[in-house]
Amino acid sequence: MTEQYVLGLQEIDETQVAVVGGKGAQLGGLSRIDGISVPGGFCVTTGAFRRVMAEVASIDELLDRLSRSDPDDRETIRTLGARIREAVEGAAVPDDLAVAITRAVGGLGEDVACAVRSSATAEDLPWASFAGQQDTYLNVVGSEAVLRHVSRCWASLFTERAVIYRQRNGIDHRTVHMAVVVQRMVLPDASGILFTADPVTGNRRVATVDAGFGLGEALVSGLVNPDVYKVRDDEIVVRTIAAKQRAVHALPAGGTREVTVDSRRQEQPALTDAQVVRLVRLGRRIEAHFGRPQDIEWCLADDGFQIVQSRPITTLFPVPESGDRENHVYVSVGHGQMMTDPMKALGHSMWRLTAMVPMHEAGGRLFVDVTRRLAAPTSRAGLLDVLGKGDPLIRDALETVLDREGFVPTLPDADPGGPPAGGPPAPLETDPAVVTRLIERSEASVAALERDIRTKTGPALFDFLLEAFEEHKRVLSDPLSIQAIMAGMEATWWLNDKLLEWLGEKNAADTLTLSVPGNITSEMGLALLDVADAIRPHPELVTFLQGVEDDGFLDELAKLPGGAEARDAIEAYLDRYGMRCVGEIDITRPRWRERPTTLVPVILDNVRNFEPGAAEQRFEQGRQRAQEMERDVLSRLRALPDGDLKADEAKRMIDRVRTFIGYREYPKYGIISRYFVYKRALLAEAERLVRAGVLPEAEDVFHLTFQEFHDAVRSHRVDDGLIRQRKEAFRSYHALTPPRVLTSEGDALTGAYRRDDVPAGALVGLPVSAGTVEGRARVVLDMADADLEAGDILVTAFTDPSWSPLFVGIAGLVTEVGGLMTHGAVIAREYGLPAVVGVEQATRLIRDGQRIRVHGTDGYVEILP
Repeated sequence: MTEQYVLGLQEIDETQVAVVGGKGAQLGGLSRIDGISVPGGFCVTTGAFRRVMAEVASIDELLDRLSRSDPDDRETIRTLGARIREAVEGAAVPDDLAVAITRAVGGLGEDVACAVRSSATAEDLPWASFAGQQDTYLNVVGSEAVLRHVSRCWASLFTERAVIYRQRNGIDHRTVHMAVVVQRMVLPDASGILFTADPVTGNRRVATVDAGFGLGEALVSGLVNPDVYKVRDDEIVVRTIAAKQRAVHALPAGGTREVTVDSRRQEQPALTDAQVVRLVRLGRRIEAHFGRPQDIEWCLADDGFQIVQSRPITTLFPVPESGDRENHVYVSVGHGQMMTDPMKALGHSMWRLTAMVPMHEAGGRLFVDVTRRLAAPTSRAGLLDVLGKGDPLIRDALETVLDREGFVPTLPDADPGGPPAGGPPAPLETDPAVVTRLIERSEASVAALERDIRTKTGPALFDFLLEAFEEHKRVLSDPLSIQAIMAGMEATWWLNDKLLEWLGEKNAADTLTLSVPGNITSEMGLALLDVADAIRPHPELVTFLQGVEDDGFLDELAKLPGGAEARDAIEAYLDRYGMRCVGEIDITRPRWRERPTTLVPVILDNVRNFEPGAAEQRFEQGRQRAQEMERDVLSRLRALPDGDLKADEAKRMIDRVRTFIGYREYPKYGIISRYFVYKRALLAEAERLVRAGVLPEAEDVFHLTFQEFHDAVRSHRVDDGLIRQRKEAFRSYHALTPPRVLTSEGDALTGAYRRDDVPAGALVGLPVSAGTVEGRARVVLDMADADLEAGDILVTAFTDPSWSPLFVGIAGLVTEVGGLMTHGAVIAREYGLPAVVGVEQATRLIRDGQRIRVHGTDGYVEILP
């Protein structure tokens, strides 16, 4: 059967991306929607592109060189891209293909003006729009000119911007092919863009229309500011009419030119209100057809709308499925857990199964629905107070939603129905034995899990795990554990509030909690200093570790002088902390025990930056500073009216905070210890599926939910298409920034600091660890890439407990995410590091290597000249 190189739009639908590219497939789909007018036209298929490319001399060698180039080496990409484009444009179009295109052009009308538009197979996709990456040519007149511009469109696959975009999105140049759309040119009175969801707020019920006179190129190129309309439920809620001084019009002989708009028309609206509403209704019809919000290009000619393109809006954060049409308000789980990266399907399903509250997934992240708690006055006040203490931006975002009249219903407070059975819990004594008892309980529970899971395989393993998850939640909800955590946090708040009121001392608890006993996370950082002590005396070991790439390096290490002791030190560290890793709430993330090379750069930094015995010395220095602060505070309090009473109260709270605040970190350690036991058992099950030929790779199960994994083990069947789809979706989620608060209408809110007490130009955040420090900013997005020197200030998106080994070697901390009691803040205080968290876009606004000053007491960062 002869391949068709030209297809009419009516022959195409949105499933044919491989044949006609993303734009062509979307236009084919659009042309099939009742009531939607699409200019007539055809597609030159990807088969034609492949046929021409096969005849281009040296194309394979050029593509090989392009694939190996660094996306940041713009000069190489520019040079290679230009050579490829020249070769493609210069290639002869085969006679039969030229005849087919010429015949199709003739079918559009005699001497018709055409729009010739690139349509790549990796464009207008749900996860990457590729908008503007390839070329469009307007008002092309005559079949010869169309043929010439078809070649230009093929060549535009290799523009510098298109090549870099593909490389940064991990797309192989050889897998992308170019089709070309040729359509009858519309000569419009007005044109523009319609977004069926607000592209700024994300609200799905608000459509945005940008409109100008003439061709849409005037808007796209920024030649004029458009009229802007926002439409909600068929009502224009915002209308901004711009002075449109310029427009782009088509020329009779082909091409376009800029013209000056008559001064009497410049401030007239490009559309009537009725036309705006009619256009949005058309957009809703298109959105319903494609099943997601759309970015639509339109033209108005003779009072009729022509749709010339529609693509998905890829920047919107997805909305959780609620199963109803009620309003909902969701709070991000990741911002509290210090892990805002997307999670794979097994990761978020396991976290939901072991969490204490129901959670909803969207964009690979988890959210908690707080609508009912916001609806009742008492629970609302409690929720805002707790969340506000942790992260003021979440509170501000929630208050923004509450300010919208009627969005959150007002409900009466629930009737408690009398006092709870058994009365309130007994007050918790300030007794270190309480913490000891809690840790022993947790360790016994993990040991029992390790013992009992060993014999479980197949479906029985999953049944066992469902029971284990109940024990997991029982340990997590232990009333004594919750009391101990709250005792430490409440003592912190009391000390900060009262010592500020009585002595004018800001964030006093930050110094009073230095080197508290029993903090498993800070101990983890100090313990890696001890590992460095075992390596430092042996230069051969240091040289060996500098070249390590294989995770099996420990056996080789032991063969070198001093290597056995070094290996034992690392092994002992992994036995204690090997279940940890960056993003550890996602069970699919590789643990340190699975990938010990992750720790090597940090160990080498410790060898270089510290002296022997640094761990014990640092801990003792912190303890002494806390003691000095305590003596100073109590002495100053006794000098006040009622001073002895105030000093006695403060002493009780200092003892209480030092007894309990270290335990704040232990429950997470217990959770992650259990997670590693679950993971090893599940991976063993995945390996059995690989051996049975059910799966190609064990880690494919990471893209199944827990229930789907269970079903696969029972049935010995897996949906390969589902796994491929999940992998693609997971990759797309990395481009999305999760909001702190999300509504069911799609509003993505990050909150704002309402402060006027910081210097102009400073970056505002939340003060979590007192002190001021100046130094070199090291912007680190992956712990494995850290290369820190003494005195550096770590700037990163977020830190979870796995980052604490880096904290021992830095002078200060700045993060984009975090709260007063999140792990990074707790460890920064314990190590005495000035820290500011919740600094929006810190990793973009602060450049690696810049000098900055961190004001940890007042909560802002200055970028220094």
